[in-house]
Amino acid sequence: MVQKRIGRPPEVAPQPAGEAPAARKRGRPRAFAAEVALGRALDTFRDSGFAATTLDDLSAAMGINRPSLYGAFGDKRELFLKAYARYREEAEARFAPVFEPQRSLREALELLFATALDFYLEGDNGPRGCFTVMTAGSEAMTDAEIRATVQRAISGTDKALTGLFSAAVARGELTADSDVPALVQLVGSTIHTIALRARARFPRAELEAITRRTVDLACAGALRDA
Repeated sequence: MVQKRIGRPPEVAPQPAGEAPAARKRGRPRAFAAEVALGRALDTFRDSGFAATTLDDLSAAMGINRPSLYGAFGDKRELFLKAYARYREEAEARFAPVFEPQRSLREALELLFATALDFYLEGDNGPRGCFTVMTAGSEAMTDAEIRATVQRAISGTDKALTGLFSAAVARGELTADSDVPALVQLVGSTIHTIALRARARFPRAELEAITRRTVDLACAGALRDA
């Protein structure tokens, strides 16, 4: 019987004295998409408002722990401001078709209010209303930065509506003596009231009735200088 030679095991280079084995790098990849997490934070703030939303609520909704939340978005107030900026971007994108120049005044206003109602009545946990209106009556009262942000949003809406009515005057849809600032206030006030009523869960049919009367009044040019 021929005995097979057993090979010697490979030699392991000795570790130099005083040196520990090289540690394996444990870089932990970010386990969440920042934009998705921010969208979930926005949903949470829109549902409950700033004061009633806790960091635990945000952490659970965003699917990240508190250290990761702080690292990516800062504290609760910073996250709120980022979420509100995200809301404004979404709102501007949704309302942009209203202000396309080929639309008549009536078409634009009807689309404006239909879009607003769709926006304000949506929500997995019930109608959310308008985040700007909601914030104006809460955090904007005591926080100067949030107040300035809300004022810019409302002023931006006023500016867009002023352009809409001025174009209608230029096209002859409204008389030259139409009170454009008053018409802007009329439509802006209606936007605010349907936002509040949507949040309070008034039926859509009632809100649509309010918007129809506003559109009829605005298109009739009923608000003019005496």
